[in-house]
Amino acid sequence: MNEKKIVLMKNIAFSEALDIQTLVEYKPGQVVSRTLSAMPHVNITLFAFDAGEEISAHTSPGDAMVQILDGEALIRVGDQKITAGAGQVVVMPANVPHSVAAASRFKMLLTVVKQPKSIQESLSN
Repeated sequence: MNEKKIVLMKNIAFSEALDIQTLVEYKPGQVVSRTLSAMPHVNITLFAFDAGEEISAHTSPGDAMVQILDGEALIRVGDQKITAGAGQVVVMPANVPHSVAAASRFKMLLTVVKQPKSIQESLSN
């Protein structure tokens, strides 16, 4: 039987201890990203923001958690302004406008969790 293997995680080594901050590098004047998982129900992405760079206001169909790995971010959720630094997390609720900007250059791990239609449907996409 030739069964298709479902890829859940990508762009990261398996069965190794890794320094997550080294998996994405700063580039002058850019926001650099590295997708680790892109499924219908969850997305995990590493980002490196140069100072002054930002992702403008938008909404997401899932709850989004930003974990700051290095530096400092300015995060806006609805009308709230939040400053977060290394070791801190901010959760942005689904369907609420939010933006992320670099107070200084910073790295973050973004995890977005969405309601799956069904587990089987999520795994087959």
